[in-house]
Amino acid sequence: MTTTLAPPPDPAVPARRRARTRVGSRATPARAVPLLPAVGLLLVFLAGPIVWAVAGSLTDRALTGVSAAKPEFVGLDNFTRLFADPVLPLSVLLTVVFVVGSAIIGQNVLGMLLAVLFRAGSRAVAGTVGVVVVTAWVLPEIVAAFVSYAFLSADGTLNGVLSLVGIQGPNWLYSLPLLAIILANTWRGTAFSMMIYRAALDDVPPEVTESAMIDGAGTWKRLRFITLPMISGTIFTNLLLTTLQTLSVFTLIWVMTKGGPGDLSSTLPVFAYSQAFSFGDIGYGNAIAIVMLALGAVFSLAYVVSLRRRGGVG
Repeated sequence: MTTTLAPPPDPAVPARRRARTRVGSRATPARAVPLLPAVGLLLVFLAGPIVWAVAGSLTDRALTGVSAAKPEFVGLDNFTRLFADPVLPLSVLLTVVFVVGSAIIGQNVLGMLLAVLFRAGSRAVAGTVGVVVVTAWVLPEIVAAFVSYAFLSADGTLNGVLSLVGIQGPNWLYSLPLLAIILANTWRGTAFSMMIYRAALDDVPPEVTESAMIDGAGTWKRLRFITLPMISGTIFTNLLLTTLQTLSVFTLIWVMTKGGPGDLSSTLPVFAYSQAFSFGDIGYGNAIAIVMLALGAVFSLAYVVSLRRRGGVG
């Protein structure tokens, strides 16, 4: 007679271990306790100002006068007035061009090129370039703004160099104010992107690129089809960070052009500041700030959706 042996039961200890693992992975109120201080700070320093700005945009709060002491609720009047203001579409357009030109294209593309140079170039060249680029980043923004003003003004360093070769340079801050602040902000913030991308490139396994070299892939093909896809998550994260930072740039523009000539370099932060503090209309300035917040949310949402479609963090 044939005897069929049943398979032995699972050991009791692993079963208990699996049970403990399932229970231990559950979210419990106790696990949230260490997060409370960080959440509290976010509420105070992030959510608090946003709520104050939204509330202020619904009033006629002013810098001085009766409305400063006793502001009245005006509902959406500030937004109605803002969307009828011809300066708003110009300011939004200038802000988008400034962000795309100096953050998305300028800082990110130049930062990537410098990061590649650091890996492929000699130590002397990489060190010299690194010192020049990082110096701009560690300088206080107002100092960097004055340096940029001195470099791009009508009798500044750039025109002085051009005059040596017989070229009469323009008054960059007056004739091409948007280009001037884009160049200044690109110089100011490229170091951050360079360091982020340099760290990401160092994490790319060398055996992957070596295999591509053996297969005959050149430098450009290796960068385009291997390196960039592997660090795509870092690229999208850096794009988000530099975009949000550039969206709020104020000091650099104010020192260099004050939003002028006219409104030709009046981005949303400059527009909001001038209305709130130059003209004393705090409620109207808050309404502009809310539009700027919405624009930042649009950029953030676009990056997050794009990152998820590409399969997450690289």
